Amino acid sequence: MKLPIKLDRPIAFFDLETTGLDPKRDRIVELAIILLSPDKDDFQRVRRFNPGIPIHPEASAVHGIFDADLVKEAPFESRSRNLFRLLDPCDLGGFNVRRFDLPMLIAEFARCGMQFDHRNRRVIDVQTIYHRKEPRDLSAAARFYLDVQHTEAHTAMSDIQTTVAVLDAQLTRYPDLSPDMDSLHSYCDRSPLRIGFDEWFRREGEDVIFVKGKHKGQTLQSVALGKSDYLYWMQNKIEDLHPEAKKEIEKALALTTADT
Repeated sequence: MKLPIKLDRPIAFFDLETTGLDPKRDRIVELAIILLSPDKDDFQRVRRFNPGIPIHPEASAVHGIFDADLVKEAPFESRSRNLFRLLDPCDLGGFNVRRFDLPMLIAEFARCGMQFDHRNRRVIDVQTIYHRKEPRDLSAAARFYLDVQHTEAHTAMSDIQTTVAVLDAQLTRYPDLSPDMDSLHSYCDRSPLRIGFDEWFRREGEDVIFVKGKHKGQTLQSVALGKSDYLYWMQNKIEDLHPEAKKEIEKALALTTADT
């Protein structure tokens, strides 16, 4: 595999599959590398790792790797030094590598006691080139769906008129898009809106559950019982905390005080 790029050092294109999306909590389960050198043969390798933690079902649904597939694989740490030596002299490349793969790799090396410094190397992100050269904005949608130039971009009425026209064209182009509000809402709701109270919590019956932060997935009441200082920090430091969220925190802390 050759690229029309004049290389002055090796470049390692890499892709990761992981247990999830959080570099602090999740782990690498598969790593593939294509290494191109100025004066050596190309190098390709793929390795799987036992992450030591369960793979999120949503992640398995994407990459098709399950916990049982990794039982006999070695942990990342066992191969980390060889991998570090392989990548250390390299520039880096990938797709969405700046936002996902590289932060995940840096975090994984850090857990092994190694500092993988990206600042002394060039990073080529193919997704960045794609998005800059083929923008996914309203003007691009107007060209694609309406075959017109959106000449008054970023004037409010023109933008929203074009938006409505694009939706009309989408409903015509894609027969699987059902023209009813519930179906369209469901189609667009790939990631829930986290605004106001929902930015921090969700409700499950009578429980209030953290949806982000270091207590993500835990009930508000359990955090109030064991880590109440975190809730006091939220009250005092998060200036735009939603009133409903404040009320629930106050209620949880009050119940904790009453129990003692």
